Amino acid sequence: MSVLLTQIKATIFAGNRITPSNSLSSELWILDVDVPTVPFSPHLCMRDHQGRRQSNKMSIPHLFRCPISLDLFTDPVTLCTGQTYDRPSIEKWLAGGHLTCPVTMQTLDDTTLVPNHTLRHLIDQWIRGDPDRSSRPGPTEPAAEPQLSLASLKLNLQSPTAAAADAVKKIRILSVESDIGQACLIQLGFFPLLLHLLFRSASAHDDSELVEAALDCVLSLSPPSQLDSLNMLKEEHNLASLVVLLEQGNIKIKTSLCYLLELVATSPATKELSLLVGRSQRVLRELISLMQCNKRNAAAAEAAVRATAGLCMLDENWGNVIREGGVGGLIAYLSSSPGQKTVSRALATLELLLGQEAGKSAFAENANAVRVVVRHVFVVSADREASEHAVGALLAVCCGSVRLQTQAVEAGVLTQLLLLLQSQCGSKAKSRARALLKLLRSVWAGNPGECNFQNDK
Repeated sequence: MSVLLTQIKATIFAGNRITPSNSLSSELWILDVDVPTVPFSPHLCMRDHQGRRQSNKMSIPHLFRCPISLDLFTDPVTLCTGQTYDRPSIEKWLAGGHLTCPVTMQTLDDTTLVPNHTLRHLIDQWIRGDPDRSSRPGPTEPAAEPQLSLASLKLNLQSPTAAAADAVKKIRILSVESDIGQACLIQLGFFPLLLHLLFRSASAHDDSELVEAALDCVLSLSPPSQLDSLNMLKEEHNLASLVVLLEQGNIKIKTSLCYLLELVATSPATKELSLLVGRSQRVLRELISLMQCNKRNAAAAEAAVRATAGLCMLDENWGNVIREGGVGGLIAYLSSSPGQKTVSRALATLELLLGQEAGKSAFAENANAVRVVVRHVFVVSADREASEHAVGALLAVCCGSVRLQTQAVEAGVLTQLLLLLQSQCGSKAKSRARALLKLLRSVWAGNPGECNFQNDK
């Protein structure tokens, strides 16, 4: 990309904290092109704003509204606190004797109002890019080129692959690097359009770069209020498209799809879809395969664990995950010294699956399973839940199995349990540790006993 992208990075802003920049007066920062300078007209803004309210065809993005008046900015200015307001509104506030920022309530050491040129250009571009606008700009207000508007980007997403790819690149810049741009994209309905591009456009699958960019955009946007759009994947051909991408995509695409599946699995709006995905042998096999490649690609393995853990939030999916090798996949992941961020989730998911007889059988058939879980009984880390789930998993499988009890003792679980009890772990972990010690005591005493504890509180 050109020098403009360097300028983009230098002028990225977060939320309502926008760094004013006069250098953008002749360039719109979100696009890799030069555009004519367009004078900002408050009267034009208000005229278009009134027309929008009458037609009600496009709502104003909330970040284009002044926090005081709740109306469209006409002259955005920024205080020393980083908050932006409409000049008439904030001047009235200050004239009333208020020396605080209306949003943060911070005392103002400096009441200077700095023009926010970046936000002003975005608003002007949004206004001129509305395809429903009936009025035309006057001779002193040349229209922005159509390809420069968010509305035009929206149209380009539904165009042939070349135009769509170009639009997705620009959308990724907005969605990943700018909170205000992200909010605009969400409110203007880009999330479902990007899903449509990903899973309904067969031609897009041949372009890995396009798929990667589109997935980045989808994951950056994914608004809770619009997650029901993911239910498009309940249609057979759309789900088949996801499966093909998961199986044949590069490792970055696979990783992003895992995070998308986690989103599907954890949203109440997509419960039925989660059950549908949980019945897909091809999806589950791919997730388990990715979990087992932790040494080669830790990021993909971690994402696969998160997706699998999400699917296992529904007990209807447990049997399917076990049948496709989920227990072995989690053991393989835990055996390769994974990052602590996902260890607890992997162990919690394993504990859930071991509550099923099929899960216990799969665990017992895995020669490394006991040794791997014992290793996680006591680990010095900030995540104390990992130990709790490791002990819980051992309790589930050792109860009633002398062979697994013996394996646990030989793997050094007694030392691990004693260290855990002396640590600052939670009461639940200690309760489980004492129960496991009580169970295993019969092993070295030569009198294996039955599991007679249900005091896990």
